[in-house]
Amino acid sequence: MNIGCHQHGEPRSAKNCFSDQREHVAGLIALPLILLGLAWLQELVDQLLLGGRWNLAMGPGTPWWTLFTAPFSHQGFGHLLTNSLVFLPLSYLVLARSRRAYLSIWIAVIVLEIPVWLLWPVGSHGLSGVVYGLLGYLVLIGFLERRPLSILLSTIALLLYGSALPGLLPWASPTGVSWIGHASGFAAGMLAALAVHQSPDQLAD
Repeated sequence: MNIGCHQHGEPRSAKNCFSDQREHVAGLIALPLILLGLAWLQELVDQLLLGGRWNLAMGPGTPWWTLFTAPFSHQGFGHLLTNSLVFLPLSYLVLARSRRAYLSIWIAVIVLEIPVWLLWPVGSHGLSGVVYGLLGYLVLIGFLERRPLSILLSTIALLLYGSALPGLLPWASPTGVSWIGHASGFAAGMLAALAVHQSPDQLAD
């Protein structure tokens, strides 16, 4: 996460540089909170006003735009809370490296959801696909870059959330859990890591 103190090649004052850094960090903190807030807003409206009938999951026969709404739709407050407690820490681990890497994971997750949406017979929703995308990125980026920060982020992610990796396997996933959504998200995160590694100048902040 690089925050320069130059603008158009000219050095900037320490005060302006500090102000820019503060705004940058505030933006990084706010981004996952805004995305998570959308999920909580949807669930509050769904559960409190519509009796759980406002389901925005993707699945067979659903419109294309459910690819974008599915991550923000959940089965209930318990489902959302579980995802929230993992989504935020993993989000900040990725953002410690790059904001563009974080956004690339979201894009990759949505793109890899397309074949699941088209071909998988069961609908799915929730932030868990993105959660596994973040985890997939963190697992691979340390191995690819072999830099102290990337290795540290990979190590922390594995220590905290390595126990979630069996959720990628159909025989290890609980009944009713979309393991295919987890697997596609994890693969998306690894693809994002490869993109970051191959294009560091374009994807580093």
